[in-house]
Amino acid sequence: MKSSKTWNLKEKANTQKVFHLSKTLGVSKSICALLVRRGIDTFDQAKTFFRPQLSMLHDPFLMRDMDKAVARLVSAISGNERICVYGDYDVDGTTSVSMMYRFLKSQSAVCDYYIPDRDGEGYGLSFKGIESAFDKGATLMITLDCGIKAVEKIAYAQSKGIDVIVCDHHRPGEVLPPAYAVLDPKRNDCDYPFKELCGCGVGFKLLQAYLKCKAMDDSIAFEYLDLVSVAIGADIVPIVGENRVLAFYGLKLLNEKPRTGMKALMREHKRFGAMTITDVVFTIAPRINAAGRMKHAHNAVRLLIEEDEALALKVANEIELFNTDRRAHDQRIAAEALLQIQTNEEQDRAATVVYHPEWHKGVIGIVASRLIETYYRPTVVFTKSNGSLTASVRSVKGFDVYRALEACEVYIEQFGGHKYAAGLTIKEDRYTDFKNAFEKVVSETMSEEDKVEVLDVDDELQFSDITMGFFNILKQFEPFGPGNMAPLFVTKRVTDRGNSKSVGVDFQHLKLHLCSEKESRSEMNGIAFNMGAFASYVSKGLSFDICYALTENEWKGNVSIQLSVKDIKSL
Repeated sequence: MKSSKTWNLKEKANTQKVFHLSKTLGVSKSICALLVRRGIDTFDQAKTFFRPQLSMLHDPFLMRDMDKAVARLVSAISGNERICVYGDYDVDGTTSVSMMYRFLKSQSAVCDYYIPDRDGEGYGLSFKGIESAFDKGATLMITLDCGIKAVEKIAYAQSKGIDVIVCDHHRPGEVLPPAYAVLDPKRNDCDYPFKELCGCGVGFKLLQAYLKCKAMDDSIAFEYLDLVSVAIGADIVPIVGENRVLAFYGLKLLNEKPRTGMKALMREHKRFGAMTITDVVFTIAPRINAAGRMKHAHNAVRLLIEEDEALALKVANEIELFNTDRRAHDQRIAAEALLQIQTNEEQDRAATVVYHPEWHKGVIGIVASRLIETYYRPTVVFTKSNGSLTASVRSVKGFDVYRALEACEVYIEQFGGHKYAAGLTIKEDRYTDFKNAFEKVVSETMSEEDKVEVLDVDDELQFSDITMGFFNILKQFEPFGPGNMAPLFVTKRVTDRGNSKSVGVDFQHLKLHLCSEKESRSEMNGIAFNMGAFASYVSKGLSFDICYALTENEWKGNVSIQLSVKDIKSL
């Protein structure tokens, strides 16, 4: 079988820097080469990387409008005003709301929370949510992970006597909303040193600033870092700079002292060892998301703020059922979408745009990601909702889908998002116009390099290089994510030891037992997800090259190093 991916071996690390760092740190040159390629070539830089400190977090008052936001929050709490905590229905939104609500309650604030209904209200701030806050007597609303483009709605809230503090991390529009305070590091006039916070991260900075204003202990805010780390992982923001510090200590809290609701959620997913960002992305986040996708996201908040273990486990069990239902829907819809592409002979287009009026709105984002696994290109999946067409958009590495949507803005009613993920709404009669316009923009602006999935390879290894000592140091590179991806390695000319086979319900995965031609006594086990089709080639006994990351595997109490194979190249 032929691979459709390109392997890009990273530029060789500076030999002199590697030698010096290896001597200084007392670790192998291969480890130091990985560090040097990440821009880490001194003892102090390595110390900062391996041992991030909470003292490295930036002063929250460096963020534009933070002084105004804190002053208004202090006034509201001291005056017993009712505060409405408003957040979106995804992981970033629900963790943000859970964090802010629990914190405000700990400060004796009069508050409640509101999560919009995915089907009835859609993404972001809604008029219904504003009316609910008004009816309950709220005079302050804090929006989390949304609000930066809600100009009309925030003006409406202000007209109802509700001041709004926006905590968002999405790109602002040309006009900022008329809120009391707008906290968003991506504001053009904001000098905050780190621009890549998630929505929960921006909310966390507000907590920090409040505590600083009140001369209270910083550690009170640090109690919520488990929620921040989950949001960081789920929202796929760069895990560098301040995010690395937040994620590092958030995961530590998640593993050592998880809150009641999180513990119940993790109990539903049996695992060994410490939770990592990968576990967050593939186990915790989908379950939190499932509440908003299949039922209502307030169930996720209920879980995350619950302190009673029995009640938390009950809600976690409900969410597990939502997640099972979600999986069934997204697998079926992905199959239908692939058939639609093939039926309409659209395999060779620059972009994927598909639509069915009855596809479940809650899973179309997952479906878009699934389609990219087959057709590696920017993808838009539409369904019908409240008389309009709603879509989730996903992109491929290197292509800014948000800018592509800006170029199609004349056909769009509303949109928002990031470089690689977005959502939009259009009128039903504009579907064909949008599809053609999006195809045109993508075909004209997407480079040839962007059309092929690239695996950035850190180094070539022999199996004998993969020792437990090497792996244990490699684990200290975590948390992994954008900006600090798990290292990828290549081993050339490996063969099957005779036990490799396809596994899984539909035999879609490939279990590998390999040896190296160069070192016949060196063997490694591996797993290649969604590569079951390679089984017949591998079993022929022919040599091939593999690209992989290193992971940990536990079987019957025994822990071993495992290859997580990303690609196979026949020779």
